[in-house]
Amino acid sequence: MAIIIELDVMLARRKMKLQDLAEQVGITIQNLSILKTGKAKAIRFETLNAICKALECEAGDIIKYISD
Repeated sequence: MAIIIELDVMLARRKMKLQDLAEQVGITIQNLSILKTGKAKAIRFETLNAICKALECEAGDIIKYISD
């Protein structure tokens, strides 16, 4: 089982930089980078909600599940 984070895909579709998203969401670029690279162990729903709002997308557009 694998959870894939496609934050970089949504950023590219929205033509938005990581720094701009960090400012809108109110978290550090470092924390967003950890999430973007798939190294994060968890994400708060509050943060996910803020990311989805800023990118005008659904949570499923950012988080994918791939079975083995």
